[in-house]
Amino acid sequence: MNDAVETILSHYSSETPGVLANLRRMMNTGALAGTGKFVILPVDQGFEHGPARSFAPNPAGYDPSYHPSLAVEAGCNAYAAPLGFIEGCAREYAGRLPLILKLNNSDSLGGPDEPASALTGSVKDALRLGCSAIGFTIYPGSGNRNTSYQEIRDLIGQAREVGLPTVLWSYPRGGKLSKDGETALDIVAYAAHIACQLGAHIVKVKPPTAHIEHSEAKKAYEKVPASTLAERIRHVVQASFNGKRIVIFSGGPAKGTEEVLAELRETHKGGAFGTIMGRNSFQRSRADGAALLKSAIQIFKS
Repeated sequence: MNDAVETILSHYSSETPGVLANLRRMMNTGALAGTGKFVILPVDQGFEHGPARSFAPNPAGYDPSYHPSLAVEAGCNAYAAPLGFIEGCAREYAGRLPLILKLNNSDSLGGPDEPASALTGSVKDALRLGCSAIGFTIYPGSGNRNTSYQEIRDLIGQAREVGLPTVLWSYPRGGKLSKDGETALDIVAYAAHIACQLGAHIVKVKPPTAHIEHSEAKKAYEKVPASTLAERIRHVVQASFNGKRIVIFSGGPAKGTEEVLAELRETHKGGAFGTIMGRNSFQRSRADGAALLKSAIQIFKS
């Protein structure tokens, strides 16, 4: 047994054997197998932002089978997507690539209401499709947050009973938060901590900026090193039960290759468990997308 993987799993000692088996499966898949690090390919952007905005830059992405194939070629640990895309690839990839079924999603067609996602899949769907985990998004700060917190607690309980871990996207948004506040250091750390308290096994947050949103928190943050991204990443990992929960960081909006890799180096330096990178990979050509994912893997493998 690999020491890095087993050390991480020791932090989940209250979990069922099934949950531990699926966490171990994800950590022992792909080019990062045995390192305890993750590079996951998520493709929920078609649902969230629209098909053309997501896939027109690389039309191969309209095909549900394209993305898991890219994940396997690059050596990713897992592939995450909503129900339709998972149904479109599960027969071929279940058992070959850990699949994460995203159980809630939202579109960008509505008005300026408080952010909230609808349930679009179930734990039964995840089992039927041979998935290794479920995924879910919460919006700390939103006026609808308490409803989603209750939904995910119920879903985590259902998933745990059948041996599936939970990946929780924790994106502060809405309410009294400013746009800068959505990625402020104090808010991102708070969002990661909330996800851990809700029982998430893997937490996904955005890389934090040096901005401090809450005036009540500014005095406390005078003692927190935060001048570099690596220092800010380290604080978010600390807020996640002192590093005893797996915390991975999103790749964010599409940007240049060097900018992506520079951010990932700082993320790795700060002690992150990995990255979950969508648009920055699948909106490139097949060769360029695979090369970027492989470069990300090499950073976290070093």
